[in-house]
Amino acid sequence: MVIQYKCPNCGDDMAFDSESGKLSCGSCGRTDAIEGFSDEFITTRFSDDEAKEYVCNNCGASVITDADTSATSCSFCGAAVVLADRVSGIHAPDKVIPFQISKEEAIQAFKKWCKNGRLTPKGFMSADRIKGITGIYVPFWLYDLHSVANVNARATRVREYTQGNYIYTETKYYDVHRKIDLTFNKVPVDASEKMNDDLMDKLEPYDYGSLKDFKTPYLAGYLAEKYNYNNKDLFPRVKSKVSGYIDKYISSTISGYSSVRYEEKRVNTKETNAHYVLLPVWMVYYDYDKQEHTFAMNGVNGKVVGKPPLSMAKVSAWFGSIAAATFITAKILTLIVGGDIW
Repeated sequence: MVIQYKCPNCGDDMAFDSESGKLSCGSCGRTDAIEGFSDEFITTRFSDDEAKEYVCNNCGASVITDADTSATSCSFCGAAVVLADRVSGIHAPDKVIPFQISKEEAIQAFKKWCKNGRLTPKGFMSADRIKGITGIYVPFWLYDLHSVANVNARATRVREYTQGNYIYTETKYYDVHRKIDLTFNKVPVDASEKMNDDLMDKLEPYDYGSLKDFKTPYLAGYLAEKYNYNNKDLFPRVKSKVSGYIDKYISSTISGYSSVRYEEKRVNTKETNAHYVLLPVWMVYYDYDKQEHTFAMNGVNGKVVGKPPLSMAKVSAWFGSIAAATFITAKILTLIVGGDIW
């Protein structure tokens, strides 16, 4: 079902306010703590049988409407969409990190980010073409993992020394064995097939100290996605995500050698816990040069990720300045040691 929160004072809709952390009424200004909000002011708009979920072909967001609607606009990107498919059951998350940056703060943070682009076009840096900005709770699985690595390697230490008129090279060989026990806590993997995995990964880190027990009022006034993949589906991805850290840690334990050749590296990673959580993301749609560019912003710390357009003139000037600096440095060195490069 779809839930609405009505203001006890004036009856208007209430929404979660990121600044106060409470439900807030935009009409009369009343605020209420989420934990103490009375059930008598919670209403349902549609039953499970009446609610419909449709997918916007433009941005992939979910559009929820009544059973009689055949076309509408997407509240995520504003595009016209064709409605299809029924809504599945609501998946209740274990935890949620509420939005801590308001829409106005997100807009200002994005504009500041645009102006810092050294290689972006001047027109993009003006940050005056924001087509839309939408707050969405993205589903993630947070994994606790336990990894055990067994490593066998062949290492060498090489030493050169002079004796009389001869230069000697001494090579010593070592068999290296390591058994490493590692624990990872709260490794995030986004669970929505509609969200760009690279963007979601780059939004890290989140402040997991801000995790709260899930309550539906946190979603009021925002969009929310349910997960498409469960924790078992995404386990291969989270293993891949931590594998680089494991390799770096193994390398850090085998130092001081001239060379290291791994003969065996067995890593066994197991899931100890997985929690379904919703994390806050501002999606920003920006028009530039007749194209729409999509950016994502961490709803807690304001970190912006995405690929801005590049100014070819600025890129050429940048490479030109590097080439000129390199040439001048080479010229100075040549003059110092003798010779000429002209």
